[in-house]
Amino acid sequence: RFVESKNPPSGSKHMLEPAVINPPAFTVARPQPDEYAPYYSRYVSLVEGEDILSTLDQQRRQTMMLLSGRDEEDGNFRYAPEKWSAKEVLGHVCDTERIFAYRALRISRSDATPMEGFEQDDYVRNGPFAHRALSDLVEDLIAVRRATLSLLRNLDEAAWTRRGTANKNEVSVRGLAYIIAGHELHHRRILEEKYFAGR
Repeated sequence: RFVESKNPPSGSKHMLEPAVINPPAFTVARPQPDEYAPYYSRYVSLVEGEDILSTLDQQRRQTMMLLSGRDEEDGNFRYAPEKWSAKEVLGHVCDTERIFAYRALRISRSDATPMEGFEQDDYVRNGPFAHRALSDLVEDLIAVRRATLSLLRNLDEAAWTRRGTANKNEVSVRGLAYIIAGHELHHRRILEEKYFAGR
């Protein structure tokens, strides 16, 4: 059983400490609707406020609170036979954040090379998530978010508004940051409402 407050996984003692150490001196405005594909408005609209770095850091702690005390039975739970398990949802969130952060890195460096999309179901199907301990997946989630924050908080002001092409759509760096936050929140709410409610 993974119980963060009593027996955190090895190496995770600092996972609730703020990852944002030196916030930028400038303000990162919310992305405009033309800075991401229309499909992603469902995620961007979930993100409140205009301090995306603080939001991403707070999400990390909020998700830890949700996962604290969950055991392997919770991790293997599916609310319908054809749906992903809770572990697979976490794996999907990690994979997606890694890919979107990679896109943000390349675009922030003015790399104009178009980037391909990815098939999320194939990634989950071929991922090891069902066979990993829930505590390992939680550690991975924390590591990915800390890496995302490390990348974003070290960008200069000009980098945030740079645009590139991913999956045949134009997207900005700040658009990707908001998509990352909204995507995680979307799946956290599904975990709360359909996986862990009453468990």
